[in-house]
Amino acid sequence: MYVMKAIELKVTRIGNSRGVRLPAPLLRRHHITDTLILVEHPDEIVLRPKRTKKQKLSWEETAKAMAFAKEDWSGWDCTLADGLNEL
Repeated sequence: MYVMKAIELKVTRIGNSRGVRLPAPLLRRHHITDTLILVEHPDEIVLRPKRTKKQKLSWEETAKAMAFAKEDWSGWDCTLADGLNEL
């Protein structure tokens, strides 16, 4: 199971700008090559890989994403509507 953990990154000088280095395993895991999309929210900065074409997730990636979301799927349980619980 993939557990998201906080990684502290040092901000370094790159010319007149500042930047961070992303660990190689992170780049591989998210298929990041040379371009990222930065989304700024009031309380966070989100980096996403730029998708040039729609990429399908593997079954393993889908299962990890679903487990990470921790959504309540009980409303979709079709066995609740079959009436067997009332027998």
